[in-house]
Amino acid sequence: MNEELKIGFFEKYLTVWVLLCIVGGIGLGYVSGDSIKFLSEWEMGTVNVPVAILVWLMIYPMMVQIDFSSIKNVSSNWKGLGLTVVVNWLVKPFTMALFGYVFFFKLYQAWITPEDAEQYLAGAILLGAAPCTAMVFVWSYLTKGDANYTLIQVSINDLILLIAFIPIIGFLFAMFGISFADASGNSVGIPYETLVTSVIVFVVIPLVAGYATNQILRNSKGEEWFENVFLKMLKPISILALLLTLVLIFAFQGETILNNPLAIVLIAIPLIIQTYFIFFVSWYTGKALRFKYNVNAPSAMIGASNFFELAVAVAIALFGLNSGASLTTVVGVLIEVPVMLSLVAFVNKRRY
Repeated sequence: MNEELKIGFFEKYLTVWVLLCIVGGIGLGYVSGDSIKFLSEWEMGTVNVPVAILVWLMIYPMMVQIDFSSIKNVSSNWKGLGLTVVVNWLVKPFTMALFGYVFFFKLYQAWITPEDAEQYLAGAILLGAAPCTAMVFVWSYLTKGDANYTLIQVSINDLILLIAFIPIIGFLFAMFGISFADASGNSVGIPYETLVTSVIVFVVIPLVAGYATNQILRNSKGEEWFENVFLKMLKPISILALLLTLVLIFAFQGETILNNPLAIVLIAIPLIIQTYFIFFVSWYTGKALRFKYNVNAPSAMIGASNFFELAVAVAIALFGLNSGASLTTVVGVLIEVPVMLSLVAFVNKRRY
């Protein structure tokens, strides 16, 4: 990891940019009317082409940072990695689904319809099943976490993601009765083909391409050039692609949001509660197990943060650009940075 890594200007104010994208997207949707709908219908198979391009540009720069050769050092902090795996894959997805169900179906009955509740729950499940892969590098740095440990846990997390994401999503969708419809509006089962395609397009391809780029450039150009030139060159591309994706989503969500602006607040509440909950579970469990501070900090951060780029992409592939599920994943982006920065402050005050 680069010793000079720090949270960049765009990442630090990501919530501000997202809010601007909300306004810009809604305005674009209002001005363009039906003329923008062709973007939502431009598909290859089950993948929306404009969104696929933008999400790939988001994810690829993150995957370039992963070095799977670091996994050979897994035994050095196996307890911390064990806790990370348990929290990320055996606790987080299921507690996210539980929080979503309680809030959307029970506590919010007076404000949202059952159809909206189902869509919001689906989006929450997608966020919960996609723990962080890239921003955790930044959170680890800001809390003075062990950079080598962070790299190992992110690498292992990505490998588990390839195997566990689809079964967990399928199980939770079935458990909570998330429904799907075909082009004719008829009810169908969970579209596993779409899930598999999404993972291949948005995880496997950028992961392979990123790792290949990582190895080739490190060997040919050197570590310093790779860290200080290439990665810095990619960062603006990733942020710009994220913001353009959000503009597209809100261009299609504009009418829904204008008719019910309370929806964003209602969605944000359980997502925020879940983020703090999963962080404190990991943080205090690590302290009870006497983990070193520089291992416990990044271990807690990776579970609290989300791979929201993947969640957004899969929500769009499964439910469409103008769905409640897509809106929920975007709200996940909205709350990510301010919540995580509050946890960074919490950890730094309790360094041991």
